[in-house]
Amino acid sequence: LYCSFTSYPLVSWRQKVDSYLDALEKELDYVAVKFGKKHLNSIYIGGGTPTTLEPYQLDRLIRKIRCSFDLSHCLEFTVEAGRPDSITREKLETLKKWDITRISINPQTMNDKTLRVIGRAHTAQQVEEAYAMARTANIHHINMDVIAGLPGENIDDFARTMDAALRLKPESLTVHTLAIKRSSRLHLENAPLPDGETASRMVQLGLETAHRLGMKPYYLYRQKYMSGSFENVGWTKPGGTGLYNIYIMEELHSILSLGAGGSTKMVGGG
Repeated sequence: LYCSFTSYPLVSWRQKVDSYLDALEKELDYVAVKFGKKHLNSIYIGGGTPTTLEPYQLDRLIRKIRCSFDLSHCLEFTVEAGRPDSITREKLETLKKWDITRISINPQTMNDKTLRVIGRAHTAQQVEEAYAMARTANIHHINMDVIAGLPGENIDDFARTMDAALRLKPESLTVHTLAIKRSSRLHLENAPLPDGETASRMVQLGLETAHRLGMKPYYLYRQKYMSGSFENVGWTKPGGTGLYNIYIMEELHSILSLGAGGSTKMVGGG
């Protein structure tokens, strides 16, 4: 509803996923040779939900990355688990087996009514279950994404989401302010949104919640068309800074992007 990037239901293309991984492995092989002298500092699998892969496919992808690149300089390896309804115990065990250091489990909101409105297939209860499974699997750093200013929400709705954050205790919390992408369905359908004052109170509550969780801000960025002209802020507990988030925001670090829809950024001639 609120995003403008290309997105399709995986169920319609599931029979093509192994072929897609075949192509992705060829790209990995090329990059491993072409940039073999570079130091790899951070790996991020995401922008979408890689945990929609089956466990054997997830295992295959991470194994290929680890076998193709020198990871002796790698400081973090993140996999975006994103949608709670895509997470299973077996997938989490696969991530733990390969020493993945960070994952994201992103409710966006803990109100089921809003989740239905924005087209998310999971429920608030599934978020709780996904966090419990991740803790049982000994995943040590979990990020939570939430959005202030979603259609139909008031301050009490956002407070319920923040109460869940306090209860689930993620190691990092990203408080996004809804940005209305011009080609998103939310913009095209003119859905009713909270006013700027309500968005301001939500952002302030996000700050207070992060402080109660013992977090400090470590990155911030703004986009066009954001509710109340606010921003997105990444908060983390001590020692939990996400390097990839800093690299992509500072634009001082080359980022090689592999896979469909990826955008590579070369800095200083590569």
